[in-house]
Formats: sequence, structure tokens, C-alpha cells
Amino acid sequence: MSAPSSKPTVTEREARQVAEAAREQDWRKPSFAKELFLGRFRLDLIHPHPLPPAEDSRRGEEFLAKLRVFCETQIDAALIEREARIPDEVISGLKEIGALGMKIDTKYGGLGLTQVYYNKALALAGSACPAVGVLLSAHQSIGVPQPLKLFGTDEQKAEFLPRCARTAISAFLLTEPDVGSDPARLATSAVRDGDAYVLDGVKLWTTNGVVADLLVVMARVPKTEDSKGGITAFVVETDSPGITVENRNAFMGLRGIENGVTRFHQVRVPAANRIGPEGAGLKIALTTLNTGRLSLPASCVAAGKWCLKIAREWSAAREQWGWPIAEHEAVGAKISFIAATTFALEAVLDLSSQMADEDRNDIRIEGALAKLFASEMGWLMADELVQIRGGRGFETAESLAARGEKAVPAEQVLRDLRINRIFEGSTEIMHLLIAREAVDAHLKVAGDLIDPDKSLQDKAKAGANAGVFYAKWIPKLVAGSGQLPGTYGEFRHGIDLSRHLRYVERNARKLARSTFYAMSRWQGRMETKQGFLGRIVDIGAELFAMSAACVRAELLRTQGDHGREAYQLADAFCEQSRIRVEELFGRLWTNTDDIDHKVVKGVMGGAYTWLEEGIVDPSGEGPWIADTTPGPSKADNLHRPVN
Repeated sequence: MSAPSSKPTVTEREARQVAEAAREQDWRKPSFAKELFLGRFRLDLIHPHPLPPAEDSRRGEEFLAKLRVFCETQIDAALIEREARIPDEVISGLKEIGALGMKIDTKYGGLGLTQVYYNKALALAGSACPAVGVLLSAHQSIGVPQPLKLFGTDEQKAEFLPRCARTAISAFLLTEPDVGSDPARLATSAVRDGDAYVLDGVKLWTTNGVVADLLVVMARVPKTEDSKGGITAFVVETDSPGITVENRNAFMGLRGIENGVTRFHQVRVPAANRIGPEGAGLKIALTTLNTGRLSLPASCVAAGKWCLKIAREWSAAREQWGWPIAEHEAVGAKISFIAATTFALEAVLDLSSQMADEDRNDIRIEGALAKLFASEMGWLMADELVQIRGGRGFETAESLAARGEKAVPAEQVLRDLRINRIFEGSTEIMHLLIAREAVDAHLKVAGDLIDPDKSLQDKAKAGANAGVFYAKWIPKLVAGSGQLPGTYGEFRHGIDLSRHLRYVERNARKLARSTFYAMSRWQGRMETKQGFLGRIVDIGAELFAMSAACVRAELLRTQGDHGREAYQLADAFCEQSRIRVEELFGRLWTNTDDIDHKVVKGVMGGAYTWLEEGIVDPSGEGPWIADTTPGPSKADNLHRPVN
């Protein structure tokens, strides 16, 4: 059995076709965010705020209490940062309290927590040590449990889920040294051989891969007369012959994570371990990420809460020019931003998570927006904390302690959070992914008009369908409830949040008009206008966050739980958000996109190499992308299972 020796060569159009085939094609359930991008503010989909059943809350709170004790007594974050490794006894302890099985159904030995409480647990564990949060998240959000829950057979669930719930750590392997967000070029192969598949290839950035017992591996099955082949998902035992963990990667942050490079050489995987049919791998991965992405906002919410605590305590203790620094407007604005943004991020996370639990809404856009918005805002909050702390923000916790001051790891949080803008879909890829979903309704009725491969007959039919759709849709974008002063009056209690919801309604329609105008202007070139699409998505993210913040504030008011303060935070966030929205709308049409494109062409064409003179490049030798030619490993196996 010989492995393919060359990587797939694909055109841009073929790559887009692979991505399009992998996405969910239909909208069988309502989506608040999808409606928002279409100019329809469906507040009824999120208000009144959905709540978990009492029994789910009881079980969730019970586990959170147990996890808190473990985090406070068993996790030494400074030790993990210093040694760049989570001690085996910590991982064993997590297994003992059932933390590996938080999302796994109780009938398979798991805790059966809801998405809401799973995220609260990740936030708690991640606040104690971000690397621990990542270990648990990679195992359950994208590792073996979630894809098996959604797509596995009864036999697969019975075989693997009990192990994942208590003893077996899992990892997800998609990325390759030369393949990131363009999976059409995936080179790892899985060739059918009787009742098994033979895997060959190399996977990069395998979070948990160094210590994992089970892997979800994406590999390309060759097309044959009997099978269409395609990218396919498999559950693979890490101790299978031919698997080598060749490197444990080190990063600027999250120093304790077990992330590596894994090589497969003639690895036999039983056909019974295939998840779903051949060719369904990417669809399985994307569907898994619909809720899996919510783990990153959970870590950002935890970071925001910690940043707020440190900013409050430090700003009260530190004086400048006779006043605590919090009373200086320049610092106070930063504290207000951290507080208001943390409130909004938690609102977005809890709302999206509860909707995922109820399963009555399609949250693919909401989950993606939550990941995008939280990763960007989380980084900004950490950066502001470092600025508030001044030189101490740049100093390590170890150094602070050595000279007798409180060991505050502000610089570490900044490093740890930076990866969230890249993990599980970079900000740039998330912009494109969300934009594709946001314009789905338009492409369904008018897509053939801008498709160069469609016949004149297809284009004529599409034109007729588009005419009917837009004749009904466009007039609804002219006026709406956001123009009526009394609308959403139930959000007026001392502080008036109704005006912010009216703002969201008006600007949802403006957003839809802007998108329609851009499609009319650029047509088939719309997909190349990534700057414009990114701003459209960012506006939608802000409007979603404003909506979630207002709805959460009203929920807390009705529960008598800090309602007045929640209204203040929601009001502050919405005022801050409105400024960002206005700027983004302005930059839709007034920007530097064209001149930037010219400069980039000059840079890549060598026109500005003179600008690079006068420096020394400290980079080491070696290829930009490591060789991934299939074959036996020449490295020692660094796999380190934790028993």
C-alpha cells in the first residue's frame, strides 16, 4: 500500500467549491443574527432572555462549586507558566472530578452539563490557568466527544464516549504545515484497504496532541469508481503503530498547552472508526464548531472579569498627582471600557449558549460573531489593563514578586489572549465566513446572475426570482419600528435602553441597504472586497452585542439581581458601541482599500526593498514551510499519555 506522493493542486474556484460544499446549505430554524443582516430586527427571538431549566442549573452550580475548590487548591498557575507544562497530577485530578466529561451525556458516564454551564466551567478553569481551560476545551469542544455526539453511530458513542468522559484525552487534527484555512489543499491521505483505511501525512498545531489518547483526524480519501472520496473524519487511537509526535511546539502564550506535530505513516484505522460518510469531514468540522467556537468567548469573558478586578484594585491603590489614578479621566475611560465590554461579552456568550441548549434557533452566525467579537475585544481589554498598570503591566509576575510586589500576570494575559484572534478561524477568515452566511439569502435568489459559469437561461431565471424577492424586501428597509419613539418601552427603567434598541433596528436596515448597494455595485467582484465585508460583519457584531447587552440587563432587572447596575453597564456599552458603528459605516465607503492594494503590489513586486535596508534579520535558517513528504518518521516519539 503506497501513499500519495504529491499534494493536491487546486484553483481558487475549486477551493471555494470545497468550502461551499462543506457549509450547511439550508436554514431550517430562525436565526436572530441572520435576520439582523437582512435588516430585520427580530427581538422576539432573544427576548425575554431564555433561561435554563432549574435542574440543569442545579447540576451546573454543583459542579462549578467542586471545580472552584479544585482550581483554588490544586492548580499552581505560576508553576505551569514557569515550567510550560500542566503537571500530570493536575490532569489526573481533572479526570477524577469528571471535568473531561462535562459535555458528555450522563448515560456515557459524563456530567451532561448544558452549553451554558460548560462555558462557565471553562471560564472558571481558564481564569485559574488558561492552559487548563484550553486542555478541557480542545478535548470537548472540537475533540472526539462533540463530533461523535452530533454524527457518531450508537456503536461509536458506546465505545469512545465513556473513555472520553473519564480517562481518555482527545485532540482534533485538521491543520497541516502547508494547509490552514484552505482545506481543499489537505494532503493527509486515507486509502481504503479492506476493512480499514491507511493514513499517511503530517498534522501541525495539534492542541492536546502530545498527551492525547484519541484523535479526530481529517484525511483525504481518494476518489474511486465505488466512492466519491473527499475529506473524511476518523477516530484514531494515538498509540497505533506508525503515529509519531515529532515535536512539542512552544508559543508566546499558553505555555502549558500540549500542542505538537504528528506524523502518520501507514497507520491502519478500522473503517468502523470513520465518522459519517466519506467526504463529510469538513461539514462535520464546521458543524462541530458552531457551538465549539463558544469556548473562546468563555476564556475572553474570564479574562475581562480578571482585568476589571485588577484595574479596580490597582487604580484605587495607585496615586498620581494627588489623586487615585481611577479619578483621572484618561484612566477612567479605560476602566469603563473594560467593565462595559465584559458585561456585553458575557451577555453575548450566555445568550448564544442558551440558544444552543434550546436548539430552537440556528446559531451558526451567532456563535461565529461571539468568537470574532470576543477575541478582538478581549485582546483590547488586556492591552488596556497593561496600559493602566504602566511599567508594572510590562513586568512579569515573577519579577514583581521578586522585588516584593503583588505578582500580577498582566503581560501573561496579553500573551495568552493573542492566539484567540487566530484559533478556530482567524479574524480575517471569520469575516469571510460570516459574510458568506449573511448574504446567503441574496445568493439564493441572485447568485446565478453573478456566476460566470451559468447560462443565459439560468441568469434570466435568476433575474426574475431576484426581481420578486427584492420588490418585497427593499421597501421594508425604508422605515421600521426604530423610528417610533415609544418602541421597546419595556427597556426604560430609570435608564433608557429602548433608544439603543431603536438604534439597532434602524442600523440593521441601514446595514442591509449598504450590503445590497455593494452587491449591485460590485456583483461578482463582491467576494474580493474583503475590507468592505469585514466592516459589514463588524457592524453586525456590534449590533448583536448591543442587543444581547440590553436583553441581559432587563433579565437581571426582572430577577432583582443588580438590575440598576446592569442597566448602567448596558447603557455605557451601547454608547461606546454606537461610536464604533458610526466609524465602521463611514469606512464602508471612505477608506484606503484601493491605495493599500497598490502598495501591496509594490511591496510584493520589490519596489520598496530599499525601505528594508539598515537592519539585521535575527531569523534563523530553514524553509518557510516544513517538508511534509509522507514516509516514516525520523524523530523520537514525544507522545506522553497521562494515566
